[in-house]
Amino acid sequence: MNGEEEFFDAVTGFDSDNSSGEFSETNQKVTGKIDLDPSNSTRTGKSGERPPRENGVQKHRTALPAPMFTRSDFSVWSILKKCIGLELSKITMPIAFNEPLSFLQRITEYMEHVYLIHKASRQPQPLERMQAVAAFAVSAVASQWERTGKPFNPLLGETYELIREDLGFRFISEQVSHHPPVSAFYSEGLSQDFVFHGSIYPKLKFWGKSVEAEPRGTITLELLRHDEAYTWTNPTCCVHNVIIGKLWIEQYGTVEILNHRTGDKCVLNFRPCGLFGKELHRVEGHIQDKNKKKLFMIYGKWTECLWGIDPSSYESFKKQERRGDHQRKAKLDDGLEKANEVSGDVADDVPVAQETVQVIPGSKLLWRINSRPPNSAQMYNFTSFTVSLNELESGMEKTLPPTDCRLRPDIRGMENGNMDLASQEKERLEEKQREARRERAKEEAEWRTRWFYPGDNPHTGTPDWLYAGDYFERNFSDCPDIY
Repeated sequence: MNGEEEFFDAVTGFDSDNSSGEFSETNQKVTGKIDLDPSNSTRTGKSGERPPRENGVQKHRTALPAPMFTRSDFSVWSILKKCIGLELSKITMPIAFNEPLSFLQRITEYMEHVYLIHKASRQPQPLERMQAVAAFAVSAVASQWERTGKPFNPLLGETYELIREDLGFRFISEQVSHHPPVSAFYSEGLSQDFVFHGSIYPKLKFWGKSVEAEPRGTITLELLRHDEAYTWTNPTCCVHNVIIGKLWIEQYGTVEILNHRTGDKCVLNFRPCGLFGKELHRVEGHIQDKNKKKLFMIYGKWTECLWGIDPSSYESFKKQERRGDHQRKAKLDDGLEKANEVSGDVADDVPVAQETVQVIPGSKLLWRINSRPPNSAQMYNFTSFTVSLNELESGMEKTLPPTDCRLRPDIRGMENGNMDLASQEKERLEEKQREARRERAKEEAEWRTRWFYPGDNPHTGTPDWLYAGDYFERNFSDCPDIY
C-alpha cells in the first residue's frame, strides 16, 4: 500500500431522518491504588466527597445514552460488489454500520476477564498457569459474539487509556501507523503481577457473502512473579451475510500459546461452524510439554465456557462419542446431498447453536462468560464492561490527553444517537488527517509516535511496537491536535 492511499469509514454527506460493572468472577484486592485525577477535583461532589461507590469501587454506567441506530434501511452491496477478494483498505462504509467505539477501545475488551491473568499469576505450577492463560486467550475474543458493528478506525496518534482499580489493571493504547493501520497496546497489573502488550494490524477481506478479519500481530503476556512470557495470535473472525440475510459471526483457526521459559505449548483449534452448525463456536485443544507429550485437554465454546480434563478421560469419552456418531452417518450424508444443491446466491443460513457444552465427567471449569445486560441488543450487543469504555466522567477531560478516544466528536455523536453530527464530524476528522499528512509531506517531516516505538518482540524476535513508558506521568504538552 503506498502513501497516497487513504482509509475511510463514513460516507461523505451521509444524511439520515432517524438521527436522534460489576463482575462476579473476580474479587481481587488491589494494593497500588491509582487516582485518574491527582487533584481529586474531577470526581468530587459539592461537599468535596466522592460520588457514591459500591463495595469501594467506582460505579460505571449500565446503559448507553441512546439506543442502537437501525441498519435495515442500508445496503452495502453497491459498496462491496467490486471488492470480492480484496483487502478493504479504501472502502467507504456508511456510518450506520459502525458501533460507537474506536478499534482501540475494542482491543481494550481483551481485559474484561483479566481475573484469569491474576489467577494464573497465583498458580504455583506451570500447567495450572497455562490453563488460566489459555482461558484468558479464549475469553479475550468472547465479547465479539453477535457484535456485527464495525468499530471506528483510529486516527493516527489517537490513544485510549483505562484504569480499573476494581479489576486490578491499567491500560494504554495508541494508533502508531495509518498505512498500514497498526494499533499498539500495553497493560500492567496494579499489584505488579503481570504485563500484557502487543500490536494488532487486522487484515479485512470481502468474500462475496462475508467479511473476514485476520488479526495479524503478536500478543504477549508476562507473569512477572514467575519470570514467564506467553505469546500467541488471535483466531480469524468472519462476519457472514453482509449483503443479505441475518448477520452472524464465527471465529476459526489455530491459536498456539507458547510458554517461552518452560517450552510448554497450548494448541487451541477454533472450529468453523461446519455442516448444520454442529461445530459452531466450538474450541478444542490441548496443553503439551516441550517434548510434545499431552498434559491436559481443553474443550468448550468461545461464546460460553471452557473446560479441561486429563487426556485419558478425554480420549475415552471421545471413543464413546464416535460410536454414537456412526449411527447417525446416513442422515448426515442425506443432508450433505441436499445442501450441495442450494444456490450460491442466497444468504448463508444462520446455524442453530447446539445445546450448551456437554461436560465430560471429571472436567474442571476454566472460564465462563459474563452475562450480558438485558438491554444489550439495543446497545450494539455490548457487554457490561464494553458499555463503560466510552464513558466520560465529569472533569475527566482535564486529565486525559487530547488524543483520547473519549474525546472524538464523531464517536460521541453516534453514542448520543445523533447520526448526522457523527457523519459530519467523521468527514471533518478524516479531512483534517489528510491535510496534516500533506503538510508533513511538504515539510518532509516524519510522523513521531508518542507512547510506543518500533522494535523486536523480546521473546519472539519478530517486529513489534514496544511501550516507551511515562504515559501515566501525564505530561501531555506535546500531544498532537487530531480532533
